[in-house]
Amino acid sequence: MKYRQLGDSDLQVSTISLGSWLTYSGGVEKAQAIACVRKALDLGINLIDTANVYGRGAAETLLGEALDGVDRSSYILATKVYGAMSDTDKGLSRAQIFKQIDASLQRLKTDYVDLYQCHRYDVDTPLVETMEALTEVVKQGKARYIGFSEWPLDKIELAAELEDVAPFVSSQPQYSLLWPYPQTGLIQRCAELGITQIVWSPLAQGVLTGKYKPGAPLPQDSRASDASMGSMLPKRWLEPGLLEAVQRVKLLAEEEAGVSLAQFALAWVLRNENVSSAIIGASRPEQVAENVAAAELRLGNEIFYRAEDILAPFRQ
Repeated sequence: MKYRQLGDSDLQVSTISLGSWLTYSGGVEKAQAIACVRKALDLGINLIDTANVYGRGAAETLLGEALDGVDRSSYILATKVYGAMSDTDKGLSRAQIFKQIDASLQRLKTDYVDLYQCHRYDVDTPLVETMEALTEVVKQGKARYIGFSEWPLDKIELAAELEDVAPFVSSQPQYSLLWPYPQTGLIQRCAELGITQIVWSPLAQGVLTGKYKPGAPLPQDSRASDASMGSMLPKRWLEPGLLEAVQRVKLLAEEEAGVSLAQFALAWVLRNENVSSAIIGASRPEQVAENVAAAELRLGNEIFYRAEDILAPFRQ
């Protein structure tokens, strides 16, 4: 495993991290999910990412059980706040941040999280209120650092200009060969502000593993075939033309780079120095092992350019 610094923090995070969005909020059987967490730790993954809204607390509860008894200093725990936990509990107001951090810590069975992230930007709450509340959470020792996910660039810059508040150290955007848009402005500006990326869906929800074949039935044990998890997968990513292009990239990865498509796609994301970690979602321990191998890969840009050209017509 390789490790990179997370923004202007003292955290060294594994370049492959374990997420829990759809998998551990009910999409994967409990014992299997816990086995994946333990496998990740065994292989050197030290960053575990979740959110209060994943299964409305289900993912945090499962991780609290999976990590129970594990040396707290051996892993970095990240969760998020913003999503609706009830009809009235949502957003980034001072009251909600204080309420939700305590609830998250209780479910996670820990006294603090290493990274507390704003899941989205809250247009209904003044930015100053949000930042001051997050700063208080840090001062109270309930979070070591703060970050954000999918914030508008202008709001990121406004937050950076505020005085006497805790600084953001991380950004969590969607980023993959099929969704390269953060590199058009977000990543460069974040680098200037001392912020690095923890990217989600680097395998495009499994599409960039090559498991979905054009014209073929969906694999029975796949995310796309699951009633709950499959509903979150963009339908355009399962269209025959795109899947044919993915198979071409799969052939390129296997025959010319000697790696699986999943490893190739993760290596593409990690080629960017501002990406501290790529979040994987695993339903089986062997998937964790395959993806971790990508941390060691060093491929030339030329083969990445060829893959980008193949997939370029299908990006939206």
